Amino acid sequence: MTNADTGATPSTVPEGQPAIKLTLLTLTAMVVGSMVGAGVFSLPRRFAEETGVAGALISWAIAGIGMLMLAFVFQSLAVRRPDLDAGVYAYAKAGFGEYLGFFSAFGYWASACVGNVTYWVLIMSTIGALAPPLGDGDTVLAVVLSTVGLWAFFFLIRRGVKEATAINRIVTVAKVVPILVFVILALFFFNPSVFADNFGGADYAGSLFHQVRGTMLATVFVFLGVEGASVYSRHAKRREDVGRATVLGFLSVFAVFASVTIVSYGILPMGEIAELRQPSMAGVLEAAVGTWGKVFVSVGLIISVLGAYLAWTLMAAEVLLVAAKDDDMPRFLSRSTAADVPVPALLMSTALSQIVLVITLFSDDAFNFALDLTSALTLIPFLLAAAFAVKIALRPDQEGAIGGTTRRELAIGLLAALYTAFLLYAAGLKYVLVSFIIYAPATFLFVKARREQNRRLFSPAEAVICAVSIAGAVIGVIALAAGWIEL
Repeated sequence: MTNADTGATPSTVPEGQPAIKLTLLTLTAMVVGSMVGAGVFSLPRRFAEETGVAGALISWAIAGIGMLMLAFVFQSLAVRRPDLDAGVYAYAKAGFGEYLGFFSAFGYWASACVGNVTYWVLIMSTIGALAPPLGDGDTVLAVVLSTVGLWAFFFLIRRGVKEATAINRIVTVAKVVPILVFVILALFFFNPSVFADNFGGADYAGSLFHQVRGTMLATVFVFLGVEGASVYSRHAKRREDVGRATVLGFLSVFAVFASVTIVSYGILPMGEIAELRQPSMAGVLEAAVGTWGKVFVSVGLIISVLGAYLAWTLMAAEVLLVAAKDDDMPRFLSRSTAADVPVPALLMSTALSQIVLVITLFSDDAFNFALDLTSALTLIPFLLAAAFAVKIALRPDQEGAIGGTTRRELAIGLLAALYTAFLLYAAGLKYVLVSFIIYAPATFLFVKARREQNRRLFSPAEAVICAVSIAGAVIGVIALAAGWIEL
């Protein structure tokens, strides 16, 4: 994510120099850029696997309201607690202590790294339509080529962010064009009778509640990045622009994502959409206009995904960098090179993506596994941010808060918290346990940071949280080993 006005990246401002200040337009573009990535190109098949038109409309209504409440939460917190930077992580720490703040930072960072894996899987799946050895992006050859790309980007950013941001500026506009063209062409070739047949869903879809639940993690994934402006809140020219950018960016992207899903039901029967290879948007457009539509979407996807990968890699490094500077991560993660690149944070981010990339070889559906795990990892940070908004609404006089609370803020916070809790339920036990497996080992970083400061490792409450996370990880490992859950 970059400052379009200066060409510089906010995450790498040297100490002692004034932070780059971002305009409302730039912050809004950061939100849109963060959200528009791999997920939107997979929506037709992902929804058709679970539900018909009726379920899709309900799903988008729930997701739209729920995510809008979260956007309002970030808007409110940006104004009420202007002293807090780095968004999600800072809110969890201020509201519920350093250990949960650490977990929020780590979970948010881990979700970005796992999400980056979906980009490489989707790129390889796209090319796999022409090169069968790449399969659906989950073959050994696909993982090897993805690994080359993963580390090529590491060395690109390692050289200095000026080269990286030049690429990002190019793809910011290019990524949106094929999506808008898809929606327009799908409307032109829209078949009302096909749409009507898809309205109630297919026989395999199950009950309407089951259909809606099955789409929830997909909607979370495509909306990841709604908090993008709050992550860089310390760079905003005006603090209130952070919240405005969050809401404006969300509403723009929501309209596009919902449109992509719904218009697809007017092109092909949902059973056929569910069988399309990813990116399914390419298959839908091919059915409407021919081969050139598939090629057009595929090229647009690769451009979009590479831009999103760059943006999320920089955001992941920013979270680790800020947490380390706040003494919530080990000090080595706060180091930057003479070119202002946080190499240790960047290296750690790339390494986690590499590990997950290898794990996809053992998954039945590499793309959906990485997508759902990304969403599940994000839910804890989102839930803590929503709960913090409720806490401020109930205790408006707490230290650092500006202004008085309103019933509207309390209602928004409660709705956002309930929505996020429902998403944890929708994720299912499988992804909650796998999340614990990732969260629990992270405690070693927390312990290292505490030792560097010569502080007590855990308070009684933190010890309980640590025990719960370790127990969840142990159960998760046993469940995987015994075959109770599968990747």
